[in-house]
Amino acid sequence: MVSKAVINSMLVLRIVTLAASIAAVALIVTNIAKFDDGTKMKFQDFMSFRYVVAVASIAGAYCIVQLPFSIYYAAQQKRLIRNGFLPEFDFYGDKVISGILATGIGAGFAVSIEFKRFFDQIFDAAGVSKEDPTRSTNNKFYVRGIVASGVLSVAFIAIFVVSVLSSINRSKSKGIFG
Repeated sequence: MVSKAVINSMLVLRIVTLAASIAAVALIVTNIAKFDDGTKMKFQDFMSFRYVVAVASIAGAYCIVQLPFSIYYAAQQKRLIRNGFLPEFDFYGDKVISGILATGIGAGFAVSIEFKRFFDQIFDAAGVSKEDPTRSTNNKFYVRGIVASGVLSVAFIAIFVVSVLSSINRSKSKGIFG
């Protein structure tokens, strides 16, 4: 039997994962850069940002599916479905979601940091000041992508810890660790 503290920790960490996933989606989707000439740059213009939104949405959906079962488990100290399916689902689902989140974080950081650095070098080479509105708007767009990836990192860390705890939980339910 798993302790109440571990079960409650898993519930809280799933809620943290859900909140961070929602926040990352909100940060990316609302990230629109409007330049002086009327052009706009938005997340849909970058395949990597679309991937980050998809990954965060999948992680959020997974947490929404898991939340009722986790709440019941925390409140009743027993599984809602008692045939051994839920520990297996937790075990594999948590591993898959943590892996997917890791790839989304990598994609988000990569596109944001590389493009920010690339355009900073172009602006520097052209002699554009750091206070220039176009440069400032461009930087804000990519910095927001970096922040969204950082928030998604919180979701990854939380679900990774849940993944470790679900591994221990699964092992205890099968009698591997005693």
